[in-house]
Amino acid sequence: MTRVRHDRFVRLAFLLPLFLLASEAYSQQAPPSAGGPPADQQAIFQRGLDMYKAKNYSNALRAFREAAQAGNVEAMMYVGTMQAAGQGTPPSPAQAMVWFTKAANAGDGQAMCNLGILYYRGVGVPKRYDLALRWFRDGSSAGNSQAMFNAGVMFRDGLGVPADFTAAMTWFIKAATGENSLAMNSIGVMYQKGQGVPVDYREAMRWYKKAVEFGNTTAPYNIGVLYEYGLGVPVDREEAHRWYAKAVAGAQSDDGVQ
Repeated sequence: MTRVRHDRFVRLAFLLPLFLLASEAYSQQAPPSAGGPPADQQAIFQRGLDMYKAKNYSNALRAFREAAQAGNVEAMMYVGTMQAAGQGTPPSPAQAMVWFTKAANAGDGQAMCNLGILYYRGVGVPKRYDLALRWFRDGSSAGNSQAMFNAGVMFRDGLGVPADFTAAMTWFIKAATGENSLAMNSIGVMYQKGQGVPVDYREAMRWYKKAVEFGNTTAPYNIGVLYEYGLGVPVDREEAHRWYAKAVAGAQSDDGVQ
């Protein structure tokens, strides 16, 4: 049996790096263009980013705030993240909510996802699964694969909605199309467990291996289980332990909202 933990609570310490990684990826994928932020506010943002990477958090936060107040959406995301993490300022989930809301209102899908996470956790706001799901759906409409994955988790686990494996699978597939490795692994688990689909160990293996290709570190454990117990493949304990070793080397939980 796959060792899957249905942890319905999220460690904020794990969430915060995800906020940042998404913002950095957005920065790399969307360089300034004729329709982007003015050169001066982009320069201020870049100065803040340089200081942030140097861990000069107080000055980085000052620069990000200046760029954010001039309308730079990436800067709004960094201000929100730093307020939540207490980087260069005392932690303030309420201020994180303010800045993520500004970015969300500007159309940023990751900001929408972050707002959903705060409502999911009840950080800075009352815990509201209905509002969490609403923001995850909005983030999904904006193309954010993390939000799609989170929506799938809520339907799978029945958080704020009746448990619905079919709906969960639909969301996971959407997220996987956006190269979300957490969703790929979750699809594999659903095929292995027969959740909303017939049990299909070969299909589970296919999704686990796809998740590994995209850097997921939980899928190797699940692949090991299939080899150890001969599920869809011949029993091969040596191959199983090879996959278990990979899993131990990069332990990660991707069973709850991220």
